[in-house]
Amino acid sequence: MIARPTNRLSDNGSPPDAPVSLYLGTVMHQRMKPAEHRFAYEVFSVLLDLDRLSEASRTSRLFSVNRFNLVSFHEKDHGPRDGTSLRSHIDRLLDGAGLQPPARVKLLAYPRVLGYAFNPLSVYYCYGADERVTALVYEVRNTFGGIHTYVAPVAAGELSDSGIRQHARKEFYVSPFVDMEQHYHFRMMPPGRTVRVRILEKDESGPLLSATFSGSGAAMTNRSILRACARVPLLGLKVIGAIHWQAFKIWRKRVPFHARPGKASSDGAQGQFMRRVQTTSR
Repeated sequence: MIARPTNRLSDNGSPPDAPVSLYLGTVMHQRMKPAEHRFAYEVFSVLLDLDRLSEASRTSRLFSVNRFNLVSFHEKDHGPRDGTSLRSHIDRLLDGAGLQPPARVKLLAYPRVLGYAFNPLSVYYCYGADERVTALVYEVRNTFGGIHTYVAPVAAGELSDSGIRQHARKEFYVSPFVDMEQHYHFRMMPPGRTVRVRILEKDESGPLLSATFSGSGAAMTNRSILRACARVPLLGLKVIGAIHWQAFKIWRKRVPFHARPGKASSDGAQGQFMRRVQTTSR
C-alpha cells in the first residue's frame, strides 16, 4: 500500500542521503474544460544525487547508471542530451540566472526500464549547505522531441512548511489539446519520506488542467526494484502509451485541437529556454 504524502514539510523529513532512492506512487491528470477528463495510474521514479552517480550505480545489481540494466539512468536522456555532466549543466543554468552553485542537486525522473524511458517532466532539486531548497529546475519534454527548461529560484523565506509554490507563463508546446495562452502554478513538496508534484494549468478564464504525482520513498534494492517493475511493468512504454491513449479519448470528446507552432528556438536540445520563475509561498 502506498503511503499518503504528508501536507507538512516538517513531517516529511530530510531529503534521502542515499545516492539513489525509489519513489513508487500515482500520477493523476484532471481536465476541467471544455470537456471533463480524468485518469490516474501507478508509476515509479528515481531520485538521484548528481554528485554520486558512480556510487548510485553500485546500489543494486538491477540498477545501472549510463549502461543497460533492468532499471537504469542515462545522463544523455536529460539536459543537453549529449551525455555530458548534468551537475555541470545545472550549475551553468543557475549561474545564468544569477544564482550561487548548489551544495548538491537531486533529480527526480522516470528511469529507463529495459532500455527505454520517456519523461514528460523531470525536476532538479538544488540544495544549499543548510539542506534547504535554493532553486528548482523544471525540465519539460514533449512527444515531438522538444525539451524546455524553467529555472525557478527559491528566495529566503519562500520555502514554507506547506512546501513551495511557484508560477510561470507557459513557453513550450506540449499537448495539441492545450493552447499556449496558459500559466503554470506549481505546488511542490520536496523529497523526503514522500514527494509531491502538483501543477495547475490556468488560462484567463480559470483552471484548465491539474496534474499531480505523489510517491512514497524506498531504498534502491533488488527487492524494491523487482516490486516496482512487477507493479508497473515496462514503465516507459506505459507512460508514452498512456499519453497517446488519453489523447485519443480527449479527441473523441471533441476537445479543440491546437496545431504545433512552427519550430521555435526553444524546440530542441540546442534551444533550451531558461527562464526565472516568480516564486510565492503560502
